[in-house]
Amino acid sequence: MASVLENASIQDFQEFVNMVYVLPNDMDYELGEMLLNLQRSATRSIKGIRQGDSEKAKTNTLLSLSWFTSTMIRLHINVEEALWKRFPYLCSYCGKLPCSCKKEAVHKRRNVPVNDSKRPETIKEFQQMFNEIYPPSTRTLEIAGLHLAEELGELSQAIQVFRWGKSDSDFEIVAKEAADYLSTVFGVFNSLKADLGKELAKAFYDNCHACHKAPCECQYPFVKRFK
Repeated sequence: MASVLENASIQDFQEFVNMVYVLPNDMDYELGEMLLNLQRSATRSIKGIRQGDSEKAKTNTLLSLSWFTSTMIRLHINVEEALWKRFPYLCSYCGKLPCSCKKEAVHKRRNVPVNDSKRPETIKEFQQMFNEIYPPSTRTLEIAGLHLAEELGELSQAIQVFRWGKSDSDFEIVAKEAADYLSTVFGVFNSLKADLGKELAKAFYDNCHACHKAPCECQYPFVKRFK
């Protein structure tokens, strides 16, 4: 049985997704279709935020994270490495903790130093890191949802550009945009005051969250209807 533990690392979750979902995804979905499923679940999350339905927002953000991770596996991107390289316990733009982009009116991305001694080990610790970099008190939940949508669009565009050109530089942009998108998932959960690691453990305690099989046996008509 495959399961996600509350103290799991991001890498642990990527390995879980690889065990449960990669085989059926490889058989049933092209990369663009996987990206569409990511977009569908993420926009349902944003709809939950708009409707004031926190459970809908949480559930669909978790599903978007699963599709996101599956997409990154297809692209051979180590999600945790990409995230830490982009956010080494500092804002990826101004290089400060907490972020001071607005206060300093930063208009150009700075070089951000990496101190591996500060690297979080678990999903919970990464969530705390983002709580410190981007305190939820500085934004509303709705703004966090809009930021999620913005980064989803930029990630989708980066993947499409890479598919057309297939250059190393385009691939590096995909990894950076993937890290930016994942940072907004943490941002939504911080604004919801919900523990992402705990919610993942509740959803994925026994293989697939829906059919409870590994590999997953859910058919596309069911996946399409799932809300």
